[in-house]
Amino acid sequence: MLAFPEANQWWLGFIGLVPLLLLIRAAPSGRDAAWRTWLGAAGFVVAVHYWVIPNVGPFVVPIGLFLGAFLVPWGLLGWFLLRPPLSTSRFALALVLMPSAWVAAEFVWSWDRLGGPFGLLGSTQWNDLPELSLAAVGGIWAVSFVLAAVNVAMTTAVLPRARARLRLGALIATAGIVAVGPAYALLRRDPTTVRTVRVAGVQPGVIRPVAARFQASNRATLAIPRGHVDLVVWGESSVGLDPQRDLKYLRTMSETSKAVGADVVANVDATAGSSGLLKRSLLIGPNGILAHYDKMRLVPFGEYIPLRPIFGWVDLITRAPAQNRDRGGQLILYRTAGMKIGPLICFESAFPDMTRHLTQMGADLILIQSSDSTFQDSWEPAQHASLAAVRAVETGRPVLQAALTGVSAAFDAEGRRLLWFDTSHRGRYTVTIPLTRGTTLFVRYGDWVPAASLTLLLGSALVAGVVELRRRRVAAAR
Repeated sequence: MLAFPEANQWWLGFIGLVPLLLLIRAAPSGRDAAWRTWLGAAGFVVAVHYWVIPNVGPFVVPIGLFLGAFLVPWGLLGWFLLRPPLSTSRFALALVLMPSAWVAAEFVWSWDRLGGPFGLLGSTQWNDLPELSLAAVGGIWAVSFVLAAVNVAMTTAVLPRARARLRLGALIATAGIVAVGPAYALLRRDPTTVRTVRVAGVQPGVIRPVAARFQASNRATLAIPRGHVDLVVWGESSVGLDPQRDLKYLRTMSETSKAVGADVVANVDATAGSSGLLKRSLLIGPNGILAHYDKMRLVPFGEYIPLRPIFGWVDLITRAPAQNRDRGGQLILYRTAGMKIGPLICFESAFPDMTRHLTQMGADLILIQSSDSTFQDSWEPAQHASLAAVRAVETGRPVLQAALTGVSAAFDAEGRRLLWFDTSHRGRYTVTIPLTRGTTLFVRYGDWVPAASLTLLLGSALVAGVVELRRRRVAAAR
């Protein structure tokens, strides 16, 4: 937990699993190792997501136990491969198979219907740019793989009564694996800057009344000198109603766009869809709405209840919604100020595949509108904003997160911080963003690291099964 923002002790990502691995290795049986893994993983899930408690209440414990169960195969591999007497060949297998099992678990629980990819091990390195550079090769999964491998090597290095040669080999492996990221960062070709754009954002803070919230954003925007910026961005739910039904709000935003000489990206609670609830981003110019994007991936227990016929009772004891929101149908690009913008809304910044697809579509800038008002006084706003750095490195495109309240942040294509407008800040900010071109390996090949990890695990299971079958046949023949 301390490796993530706000604590930002990123170095703990390299050793944070060692205590749990030592406990797993010392288990007297595979069953006991499974229990230790499950409880340890569940504890991690609950701790790093503690800020969801206002939404889900005591239900956070079964959520932690459910997601923690996906790491049980990782723990069982650790118990089998690292238990004494530990050989060099088993250590080598552990360096490959255990990180594969960790990545496979993260990949499965990253499905949005299971909770989404918050709290991934690799995201602890958001401000460790040399190590984070590996995200350009294999996405966040590559960084998680490296960290999981280092934890295995460090565990082996500190094992009691380990052979000196094995301990030395583990230390050499640790140094070599850690060096992969910095070596790639040093040798790779930097993204090519094409031009720069100036973007203004507005962060009014927590304002509950709909009209007052809208006026705060509009007032701050009108203070921007005409022609001073290329784009103005408001946060999520900056317009707490549907301006297409209340046209005076739409007219006001169009007039504001004309006054500042730049299009405005607002975010509204639309009344379209079967449920009448839809989160929508709007690109607005002097003549009205130019384009819109509807949120596709919703927050479990925040914007919908998974398997509502079974878990619908949760809204009686938590802040979970009484009615599920609708989902958008497809990703789109906004075209404004000579650039293409890929819009996403809040929770969607956690998903590597969404920013990857926007980049493939031709996005020059990834734009995330967020609110984070529910979690204002927790570590969630910083955790959320840090994901923008990861998405930037993965795609080789700058990323801007514009918050209604929370943390507004911007990162260039290499993950360098351009803006960090904290939860305590209110008002307007301006940031100059370099637009880049080029394609990362992750954009080109996608989730190849999880695919390779699953292939290694399945292949190893098959080989182990064949070896065990032959052993039994030989034993029977004797």
